[in-house]
Amino acid sequence: MSNNEDTVAVVGAGIIGTTIAYELRRRAREVVLIERELDGKGASYGNMASIAVTEFMPASRPAVWAQMPKWLLDPEGPVRIRPSYMPKLTPWFLRFLEASRPSRVKELEAAGAVLCSRVYEDLMPLLKAAELTHMLTKEGCLSLYADEAEFRADREHIEILERFGFRHQVLGGNAIRDLEPALTSKIAKAVLFPDNRSIVDPYRLLLKLREKFLALGGRIEQGAVAGFEHGDRTKAVRLADGRSIAAPEIILCAGAYTGKLARLLGEPIPLETERGYHTQIMAPGITMRHSVIWPARAFMVTPTAGGIRVGGTVEMAGLDAAPDYRRAKVLVKRAQEALPDLRAEKAAEWMGHRPALPDTVPIIGPSAKHRGVYYATGHGHLGLTYAATTARLIGDLATGQTPPIDLHPYRVDRF
Repeated sequence: MSNNEDTVAVVGAGIIGTTIAYELRRRAREVVLIERELDGKGASYGNMASIAVTEFMPASRPAVWAQMPKWLLDPEGPVRIRPSYMPKLTPWFLRFLEASRPSRVKELEAAGAVLCSRVYEDLMPLLKAAELTHMLTKEGCLSLYADEAEFRADREHIEILERFGFRHQVLGGNAIRDLEPALTSKIAKAVLFPDNRSIVDPYRLLLKLREKFLALGGRIEQGAVAGFEHGDRTKAVRLADGRSIAAPEIILCAGAYTGKLARLLGEPIPLETERGYHTQIMAPGITMRHSVIWPARAFMVTPTAGGIRVGGTVEMAGLDAAPDYRRAKVLVKRAQEALPDLRAEKAAEWMGHRPALPDTVPIIGPSAKHRGVYYATGHGHLGLTYAATTARLIGDLATGQTPPIDLHPYRVDRF
């Protein structure tokens, strides 16, 4: 057993865990970062590189339910549930239904908006401290609409942003192509979200933060967590190879795998995996400055990682099923509707696991059962967006400071 009785064990070295570990080390805590696979090629490798501060709306809102039957019947639709997985998904789906009550949707919108409204307040100091401010672009994101009907269909999204004071600007055809000449003239309208900036390379950001953490004296242990030792408070993390790492404080942030860890502590959480796909195109034949989303076609395109990345859609099929790369190919086909000169050459396909809770709001805070255990999971599509803010909040909790926001909406036992 390691002998440092003041160690904080951070379980999971994706963008959330790595950022938390770095933040705690900056605050002079002894930190060990534990990860099964140190290549870092989980969800943090393949995300769409977006600081998506306008995308906090709960997926359970009624407008989504209205379209769900059509989506599920369409093999190329934005949501796909593998039939074999449906029995296992049913309890999660019932909670998703419960989260669609109008009063609950309003609460969930507010909980997401509180986090998103402070993203840059937490992100900019963190990037500055890590000497990584150059990894954040200045350009925002364009949301595309072929016609007025598509724009009206997304009006609810715009109204929510107006209610919470998030910046946006409606643009007509010529103004759109002044910003992004590669876009088709069939786009009649767009909304610019100037604060939805992008990361130059999200995987490189992860690796650089890991380097900074190690340079500050943090340590990393590779291994799969098999259990925990605890009495009146947590004492250690047990690894599958028999090692035991003493830690009176443990932070569980293993993304979609956190559910398995929570069950080991007798604290089950309704965490599912939303499997996402991307295609990274390294010879796209076009240049782009902004990321673009086309809500009616359910895809996103971001210039990142030295090329152009096309991603989107949701597939519910669990942690173990093989990828279905037809999903990625459909997204590229749709992206070429928006960007007619986009060539899918030198392209690589990827699938990863987003950690999805039925109410779309992450779990950030202490365990309800075990002293010294904290959760930071369920960030869904917003792991990169929320990373610095989650690190700030967990950092405050783990160093005995009062967090700047009320953490009640993000509690682990709200289900």
